[in-house]
Amino acid sequence: MSKAKNLTSRRQFLQATGGLAVGSIMPRIANAGYHNDVNDEIRVALVGCGGRGSGAALNAIKNTSGPCRLVAMADVFEDRLDASFSSLAASGGDAVDVPDDRKFLGFDAYKQAMDELRPGDVVILTTPPAFRWVHYSYAIEKKLNVFMEKPVTVDGPSSRKMLELNKKAIAAGLKVGVGLMSRHTIGLQELHARIQDGEIGDITMMRGYRMHGPAATSQSTKKPPTMTDLEYQIRRFHSFIWASGGCFNDFYIHHIDHLCWMKNAWPIKAQALGGKHYKENRNGEAFVDQNFDSYAVEYTFEDGTKFLFDGRIVDGAWGHFSSYVHGTKGVAIAARAGDFSGPQATHKGHVISSETEIWRSKDRSNPYQNEWNVLVQKIRDNEPHNEVETGINATLTSTMGRFAAHTGQEVTFDQMLNHDVELAPQVADLMYSSDAPVMPDEDGFYPVPKPGILTDREY
Repeated sequence: MSKAKNLTSRRQFLQATGGLAVGSIMPRIANAGYHNDVNDEIRVALVGCGGRGSGAALNAIKNTSGPCRLVAMADVFEDRLDASFSSLAASGGDAVDVPDDRKFLGFDAYKQAMDELRPGDVVILTTPPAFRWVHYSYAIEKKLNVFMEKPVTVDGPSSRKMLELNKKAIAAGLKVGVGLMSRHTIGLQELHARIQDGEIGDITMMRGYRMHGPAATSQSTKKPPTMTDLEYQIRRFHSFIWASGGCFNDFYIHHIDHLCWMKNAWPIKAQALGGKHYKENRNGEAFVDQNFDSYAVEYTFEDGTKFLFDGRIVDGAWGHFSSYVHGTKGVAIAARAGDFSGPQATHKGHVISSETEIWRSKDRSNPYQNEWNVLVQKIRDNEPHNEVETGINATLTSTMGRFAAHTGQEVTFDQMLNHDVELAPQVADLMYSSDAPVMPDEDGFYPVPKPGILTDREY
């Protein structure tokens, strides 16, 4: 862990960022070019044309708070940009207005796409999170409102960079949404209010599970000879810690975020287990990704309350994808079968059955759409809206659990925030010809975590 003298404490960090409620206490600041007329069209640019980015762009143009038009797109891979455009054009109609001269390719394409916008328009940042701080910096320079996908960072240094950048965004009055859609799930909002009102008593423990088979690009075999290491790692970013924080950060952050929200607190430390049970797939091809295929984390809050999280990516094993909050009077179901899925419910006692049920949520609105309806309305009303600090807190809490498992050490929030290992310090200068931030050995294998051997870094 870092031995730096000027360590930022968790308490100082929460005070600096406003903790959980930063959006509600920020002063109203007039940002240049905000759209206060419901008929005033907001232009949108998409930076990062994968599935999540395409979904966010569609949510943007389908929002209920006023017209938005997609006018520019950027990616480093032409096939992804083309596929995204075809899908969006088929679904978005005239709201997708991206001719060929506003489709940009390359590691600097984000600048060209944002240059097509006016101050007060919106850029969607949905590249792998390693690039987030680079792209956010330019968005702030251009006075653009932002929607960014989670996770928002991958390590301590990039978290500190994002914190400093976000101070500039707040000062400029920019509105920023983060893709932690659980917080825009109406059933979870209702559950949060009921827990705060004491319906299940004082929280004594929380549990989260995401256990399923192979998903997205979390497991990878050796790269094809036609690709560079950099291209391979960006295309399969869930497999590489520098690019995404690995499957732990990208997959598990939602349960971590919404359970910490239920308690209105972030853990102060974590200890964890994890391992790679299978070194090759069922076809006998060796895995080269940097992920463990199972994780078990014990988070501890300042009051001693525990939060247990289990993650597993194993084909054929029992699946469990849900989250729970236990209190002195009963238990709540936060997510029933997914990252946020309801119906949410509260129960008297700790046996979950129809006989013990107190309340069950009824709303079935789409939280991915809800978060965009809120963001666009805040832009039009010029009301404070900035979710970045919550995104940093949730990401750091995820990173703390990941780091604890990968090193075999107990890790504190303060240590993670102030950790001095930056996984991709060259990310702002990457080009197609660049080496990847992590390179393979002569046999095509990438470095992996070694708990108990590597104790102050993950690889």
